[in-house]
Order: sequence, then structure tokens, then C-alpha cells
Amino acid sequence: MKQIEFNAVLLHIAKEAIEENLFNTSLLDKTKLLEQYPLLNQAKATFVTLMLHGQLRGCIGSLIAHRTLYDDIISNAKAAAFKDPRFKPLSQQEFESIEVELSLLSEPQKLLYDSVENLKANIHPNIDGVILQYGNHQATFLPQVWEQLPTFELFFEHLCAKAGVSVACLENNAIIYTYKVDKIK
Repeated sequence: MKQIEFNAVLLHIAKEAIEENLFNTSLLDKTKLLEQYPLLNQAKATFVTLMLHGQLRGCIGSLIAHRTLYDDIISNAKAAAFKDPRFKPLSQQEFESIEVELSLLSEPQKLLYDSVENLKANIHPNIDGVILQYGNHQATFLPQVWEQLPTFELFFEHLCAKAGVSVACLENNAIIYTYKVDKIK
């Protein structure tokens, strides 16, 4: 099986999951797909990002692999389309113009650091996705976010804000994990 073909299947699953929900139809044949593509049975964490006319329209995902790739894509595609709290549920009209992007995540790795300078030296812009945990607060940015926030300072300022904490948390025992993604558009 060629990677390009498999990637197309993954995007097809995401889009059809949304379409099934929108039009109350049944399009996906899980048994056939799992037979044809056994990799869909492996546990994998994914994010599904929806773009409409170049603007974010929904993004929901899993940070830790806790279900099969097939189930994770379907669940996150539907959640990105209909349950992202930043947006109204996707309409049938919007569906016609939606672009779907999948991110397949590696397992997050804890990044040990002893200063903000040390953290900055060990973060790889445009490569690392970052999870920030501080007390009961948590947020993540996919590596794609570096495109809009290209400096360490901007990236972490916005990541901390997303988590609801001050950037000073980086000096006060914030826990940082990094991960990589295979992006499929």
C-alpha cells in the first residue's frame, strides 16, 4: 500500500464521518476499511483541523493514543465539525467548502529543562508540537501553529494564554511535553 493512497483514505474517513452526521446517512463501511487497511486498527492519537476559506473552522484531537486510528479520526472529525466550543456546528453549506487536515501524533515526550533559556534551546520551531501543563491548567499547540506564531516568545505567550496561565509559569515548574506530527492535507 502506498502512503499517498493511505493518506487519501484517512482524509476520506474524516470527511465522510462529518457528512454522515450532517446528512444522517451511512457512508463508511468499517469492516471493509479495516480489512483493506489493517493500520486503521492500531492505536493512534490524531487531531482533525477544519479550514473554511483559509480560516480555522474547528480543531479537536487526542494527545494520547487511546483508541484505534479509525475511531479516533471519526470521533475527532465529528467533534471538530460540531462540538468545537469556539464555533457554531458546521452547516451543510459550509461542508461543501471545508478543507480537512489530519495530524497523526507521536507519543508525547516530557522535556526536562531548568530555565526558560534551556527550554528555548530544546524546542524545535515548526517541528515540535507542545503540551503545557501547570497545576490544573493544560493547553497544546500543534507544530503548524509555529506558522502563525514563529518565535519562541510569541508561541509560548499564546500557549500560556490558551491554558489560562501567565508566561511566568515557565519559570515556576510548568511541565512541557513535545510531540511530532505527520500532517495530511
